[in-house]
Amino acid sequence: MAKAKTLELNILDRDYRVNCPDGAEAQLKDAARYLNEKMVEIKNASSTAGKVLGTDRIAVIAALNIAHDLLEIQQQQGSHNERLEKIHQMIDEALDKDSQLEL
Repeated sequence: MAKAKTLELNILDRDYRVNCPDGAEAQLKDAARYLNEKMVEIKNASSTAGKVLGTDRIAVIAALNIAHDLLEIQQQQGSHNERLEKIHQMIDEALDKDSQLEL
């Protein structure tokens, strides 16, 4: 079983102590960095528009944006997989026809 480490992450000028499985530190730091960038973008955009949003609201909007991006990527991946499967099937059919001609 992997040992958990505690990492200190800074997101939107707040420190968070988070348990992390051994070996996943770099990924967690990258995720925190990405989340911080998204939250800062939302905070800056809202302040430019004259609105002051609380940290909780910024976090929810960032989470929704990230979830939307993830779902969009998964949908694209699914359509790519379907196209690859069709191409694979076409290749198999062509190879079957070729091998039938050799007999």
